[in-house]
Amino acid sequence: MTTVNKSLHDNIEVIESGYEYLLAYAAQGRESDDGPGGSEVRTTLTNMSTAAADIGTELRSKESDFGNVVIEDAGKAGAAIALVLAQEKISSELVDNLNASIHLRALLTDLFLLSEAAS
Repeated sequence: MTTVNKSLHDNIEVIESGYEYLLAYAAQGRESDDGPGGSEVRTTLTNMSTAAADIGTELRSKESDFGNVVIEDAGKAGAAIALVLAQEKISSELVDNLNASIHLRALLTDLFLLSEAAS
């Protein structure tokens, strides 16, 4: 069974709180991330990308079947986040589509399950 140590817990928190921020950003109807508060979306996405990579790295050392699922989903979610970060402008619609992405949702669900199983 995969345990959730402090480092893994912190990375899970970055993903979960980042997703909550992205939901709020998507509701703002912004055309781009220019202007007041816009750079925060890039920071949030960058932190989420780093956390997803760190989760994958940490779980590789634990060798569990579910850990392998999380690693795969973290990689896919990280790729989707990287696509958004590569855009010149990050609109609310783009973030809304990321939020709806099955890859990001799969990672979130994996992390909820992992956290609950470890409690």
